Order: sequence, then C-alpha cells, then structure tokens
Amino acid sequence: MPAINVAQPEFMEDEEISIFADAVGKFYDQHAPEKRVLEWRAAGQVEREFWNEAGSAGLLGVSVPEEYGGHGGDFRHDMVVIDQQAHHGVEGFAASLHNTIILPYLVRHGTEEQKKKYLPKLVTGDLVSAIAMTEPGVGSDLQSITTTALKDGNGYRINGAKTYISNGQTADFIIVVAKTDPNERAKGISLMLLETEGAEGFQRGKKLDKIGLDASDTSELFFDDVFVPAENVLGGEEGKGFYQLMGELPQERLIIAMQSMTGIEKALEVTLEFVKERKAFGQTIWDFQNTQFVLADLAARGTAARVFVNHCIAQHLEGKLDVPTACMAKHMVTELQGEVVDKCLQFHGGAGYINDYPIARMFRDSRITRIFGGSNEVMKMVIARSL
Repeated sequence: MPAINVAQPEFMEDEEISIFADAVGKFYDQHAPEKRVLEWRAAGQVEREFWNEAGSAGLLGVSVPEEYGGHGGDFRHDMVVIDQQAHHGVEGFAASLHNTIILPYLVRHGTEEQKKKYLPKLVTGDLVSAIAMTEPGVGSDLQSITTTALKDGNGYRINGAKTYISNGQTADFIIVVAKTDPNERAKGISLMLLETEGAEGFQRGKKLDKIGLDASDTSELFFDDVFVPAENVLGGEEGKGFYQLMGELPQERLIIAMQSMTGIEKALEVTLEFVKERKAFGQTIWDFQNTQFVLADLAARGTAARVFVNHCIAQHLEGKLDVPTACMAKHMVTELQGEVVDKCLQFHGGAGYINDYPIARMFRDSRITRIFGGSNEVMKMVIARSL
C-alpha cells in the first residue's frame, strides 16, 4: 500500500482519462527512458526534437480547443501529463509550463487572430514557449518591472533584460511582460507576443547554473530595440497585462502545489523502499522506532495535503478556486515537500548525498518550489489580506 492512500477523486473517475493516462505513461517509457534523461541532465536541457515527439503523441495543448489545433480536453488531461511525467522520472520537460501556464494566456485572452496563428504550432511542438517576467532587479513585485515596449510606427520596440527564464535557451515563442506606459504601474503593463526566429536585437544570455532541475534550461534574455507588430499585444489592447497575469495565478499556484504533492508521494515511496532493505546494527532501518514514527508523521500530513490539493482541483474545475486558497495550497504543500525530502534524505545516510539516488535530486529540485510562482512569503501576504 502506498504511504499516501487517498481514494481517487470523482473528477478523475472517467474511463477516457484512464486510457489517456496509460497512453501518456507508455509515451514516457518509450521516448524518455532513463538513459535519455541522463543525457538531458548532462546537457542542461531537453532535446528540441523531444517537443515535436510530445506534440505528435498528443501531450501538448491537450486542453486547447480543437478549433485551434488542440485536443479539446480539460484541466484533468493537463494533470495527467504532469502526474505521469513525475511518476516516470522524466526530468526537465517543461510540459506544465507550456500547457498550463503559457497556453492558457492565449486561449483565454488572445484575439482570434492570435489564437489561430500561434496555438496550432504550440500544440505540435513546432513552437516551444516561455514567459519572460522576472528581471535582474525585480522578482515578485511585477508592477516594478523596467522592461519597456514603446510605440514605434505600426508596432513596438522592446528594451530590457529578463532573468531566470525557464525554456530560455529553447523557446521560439515568448510572452514578454513589459511596460507600454512606464509612468503607470499595473495599468502600464502589457503582454507582448514574440517569435524569436529572425527577431533582431533579441539575444539569449548564458544558461544559468542552478542547484537543481539539471535538465531544465533557465536563462537570461536581452531585448535591444526588438520590434513586434501592434497585433502582438496579447488581447489586442494595451494596459491589460497585469490583470491577465493575475487572472492566471490561481491555476499557476495550484500546478506548483500539485507537482509538490506528487514529489512528496514519490519521496516517501523511494524512502520506504530503501529503509525496508537497508540494514544497520543487525536490523533494517525501518525496524527502528524513530524511522517508523517520522515516516508515519510525514504520511499522515501528506495524506491531509493530498485531500486539500484534490479539493482545490475540484474547485478549479468548477471555476471556483480563489486566489487565497490557491496560495494556501502552494504555501502548505511546498513547505511540506521541503520537510519531507529533507527527512527522507536523512534516512538514506551517505547515499542521500549522492546524485545517483533519486532522493538527492528531489532534495535539490524541490527547493525552487518555495520561490517560483510567487515566493511563499508573498503567499502568506496574500492569505493574510483575506483573513
């Protein structure tokens, strides 16, 4: 029996979802075996062609409407892609970023022309996406960004620098968060759609050397008078960018909570397997009462977290998930994940400090979850305002 044994929620009791999950799992087994993932880790990024393979298999744009080349699914299908990826140990492939963070901006806020132009290519993997928010001096306080997109003839010129951009080395399509009115804060922000091929003045900086997520490329991006046509303002209207960003935050933070929840389950799974085999002082590590008590406590709290995450997913599927609740999920589950992987690593002893063991990579990879998508300090600020 798994350490966290919560009944499958009603919203997942669908034969079509089960069939899709099996297909996604088989795709990962066939196209992302351990040897290939090791190569990605060594290279610091996923092969570009893997995106096209995933697109051909139906893993991209699963919830994009069929009229725009998508598969007409819903958030549950996106969940399956994320969950199967985690359980099959496929590191680096930013499907959650592409499917559940970036594509929804176009689906929900794009003009008809923008949807028809970009969504089909994003579904096939011909375009890989990124979103450029963070700047060298600006993190969670997006209203303080300094990157500008100022009018020039029939378009805009983007100037500025971004950093910590996931898919930065790979992306062909970037949503750039910029000020179209530098004198305003929230009302001055617009989201600019940029295709990188042939974009004069656009430059990718170095691939950043992170403490975790080895197979995921994260980069600096530079914009020097990069021209984008007027029709590339998301939604076709200036000054809506901040509100478009805020509208997507509940889903983004729920996604992080979901990924961390799967991480908790995986950490407990590999640790239970290890402690029941590893011996010390004539007995298994599991036989020590301390091991049982610590893992029992983590399993109990993990079970409560899973129930809460499932509740949030159900709320989101009904369009009822509010920002404070999403922040609670992101804060609570990522903090618990940090504690779980730390205590699970300790049970591995010296092996836990060796990257060949999954728990070591989980320890490194999980640290970012308390930072990205809004730091957990920001999560607490948002929660406090709702009390």
